[in-house]
Amino acid sequence: MKNRFLSTLPLLLLLVLGFESLAQPMQKPNVLFIVVDDMNTWGLVNDYPVLKVPNLRKLLSQSLYFQNATCAAPKCIPSRASFFSGKYPHNTGVYQNGPNVWGTSDVLTQVEALPELFNRNGYTTWAGGKTFHVPLPGNREEKMWDNNVHHGGYGPWVARAGQWFDTKPWEGPDSDFTDVVTAEQAMAFLGQQQEKPFFMYWGLYRPHNPYTAPKRFYDLYEGVTFPMPPGFAANDLNDVPPMGQALTDGLAPLYRKVPNKEQALQTYLKAYCANYSFADWSVGRVLDALEKSPYAQNTLVIFASDNGFHNGTKNHWTKETLWEQATTIPLLIRLPNGKGVVCPQTVSLIDIYPTLVEYCNLSPPKQQLDGLSMMPVLKNPKTRWERPGLTTTRENYSAVRTQQYRYIKYADGSEELYDHQQDPYELKNLAQQLSLKPVMVSLAKQVPSQFKKSVPVKGDASDAGGHAAAGDAPAKKKGGKKVSAAEGKKRKAQNQE
Repeated sequence: MKNRFLSTLPLLLLLVLGFESLAQPMQKPNVLFIVVDDMNTWGLVNDYPVLKVPNLRKLLSQSLYFQNATCAAPKCIPSRASFFSGKYPHNTGVYQNGPNVWGTSDVLTQVEALPELFNRNGYTTWAGGKTFHVPLPGNREEKMWDNNVHHGGYGPWVARAGQWFDTKPWEGPDSDFTDVVTAEQAMAFLGQQQEKPFFMYWGLYRPHNPYTAPKRFYDLYEGVTFPMPPGFAANDLNDVPPMGQALTDGLAPLYRKVPNKEQALQTYLKAYCANYSFADWSVGRVLDALEKSPYAQNTLVIFASDNGFHNGTKNHWTKETLWEQATTIPLLIRLPNGKGVVCPQTVSLIDIYPTLVEYCNLSPPKQQLDGLSMMPVLKNPKTRWERPGLTTTRENYSAVRTQQYRYIKYADGSEELYDHQQDPYELKNLAQQLSLKPVMVSLAKQVPSQFKKSVPVKGDASDAGGHAAAGDAPAKKKGGKKVSAAEGKKRKAQNQE
């Protein structure tokens, strides 16, 4: 009898251990959310073949690529306020760059920002680089991240701070760039043992100007003749309403530095591509570190830009418009063991928040989210998606993007309509075609009926490139001491990089 009991003991232990393991809660997934700055879709759609982005092409082959993804606002601070809060600009009043929007918007002061929600749900939260692009009131940001965040800034500058349209390679050490410093910090974090699931947010400053990049990335394009941007047409604004034309800058910032227009475009296209490749290299380093870590099989990777970029189309270099180049963003979502799939659904950065709530099984935030969870598409990429993308750049300035059409309505009631099946670069405004009136009436219903008044901003602190010069606030160490006025000025100067 004794021997019989001993012979069955291993089986009993196996059963007990088995039931015990079943009783353990499943490990929650980790999240690595990477956001680059001012990156257009050239690296993913491959319609600018001279561009070299091997790491993004690799990620593309492993991810769901949302080819019609949009940003909620085509500008740094409003875009980030939107996807961090899960609220559209027309509901927060944050349309413009400004250093104090999280303190002046009565909505943003009350919402639970995405990292705050992860923190409350028991996640380790980590951040590096460009986060909200502005300091948050009090110690709010300090409390939402578990690490001492290194924000850094846009530098290094070849001449002096504020020379946004410098186009020279950097011959100093790589460590002069925030993107390199924070990439190494992210790699170190991934190499450590984590006791809890983690939410990582890594924000890069490139390919945003100033167009300094390590010299080897400029060397990639030595001797290259850069073609005109896809969709460039010299007379592209002829059928655009005055309010739309007023959003363009006529490429003036480029010509101030290089008077010859043809040479100016060659100079700046090279500079943009060099910085694009620099960002690609940085992203590749962190993704390689993830692959070598114990977390590779349980980490969702999201890669996006905060907005798109024109690079000359519509006679415009930067962003802040309602056309395709400024509002359509690169968006890749890599599931563990994921495969490359092209998804036509018109999702938005606003949808990231609710998607992560569902994917990570988080208790919901206290605010109602404006976006929709993309989980049905992640489960089945052929799932129909009925809601169009919505982008707002000012009060009563909106664009609606379906898989076929882009509809734009300005504050004075003027309109634009483009058929992407026939005109992917939006060269012909169809708003005056009577046969398409029913299409316009239908799309106009997607424009918000009410726009919250713009929050007061202490001057739109934009530089010549249409970007806030304020930068991120330097993070204070937890429990840190107050700094002197002189030190405060020094930090502010660093911050403006």
